[in-house]
Amino acid sequence: MARDERTEFAAFLATLSPEQWDTQTLCAGWRVRDVVAHVISYDELDARGLASRLAKARFNPDRANAAGLPEYNVRQPEELVALLDEHAEPRGLPAAFGGMIALVDALIHQQDIRRPLGMPREIPAERLLPALRCALFAPVIRGFWRVRGVRLVATDLDWASGKGPEVRGKAEALLMVIAGRRGVTGELSGPGQAKLADRIDG
Repeated sequence: MARDERTEFAAFLATLSPEQWDTQTLCAGWRVRDVVAHVISYDELDARGLASRLAKARFNPDRANAAGLPEYNVRQPEELVALLDEHAEPRGLPAAFGGMIALVDALIHQQDIRRPLGMPREIPAERLLPALRCALFAPVIRGFWRVRGVRLVATDLDWASGKGPEVRGKAEALLMVIAGRRGVTGELSGPGQAKLADRIDG
């Protein structure tokens, strides 16, 4: 699934114009090219390189992610697409947990790009379901803490999680909310929606 997601991600990126590559994404302060650089930046790190990056970032995930960008930001869009194609089969840290890190990372970040560009897609259910489960409990995403106290219910998939007042919406929107993306809670409904909107968008 991770390989398919990355392959489709690369094919989508190959269709973008130079102007679109500089569009701001849902990742605060990151353009399309920054997000793509992040997706592939961990694949080329061996264990020593990963340890060094984490140590320099004082084990702060946001600083570690940002540290991987400068090396790739000097590359042209076609070079970044080629690298993503080359790394369709995840390696290093993204390959952990059977490639689950690579799947969740690429799936969320593709949406981070597509949403601002107004270029939606239908995500295969067999990818969305494991991504939802993983995003909830992945320590780096902190999804469980973010959506605590509400029950998330997908209206287009057989998936629900949590306890409390219901928040209903499409699975993709729920995933983006779990990942902390602002501006998505308006697509949700239910008695718990306002609580979640205050927490994420407030």
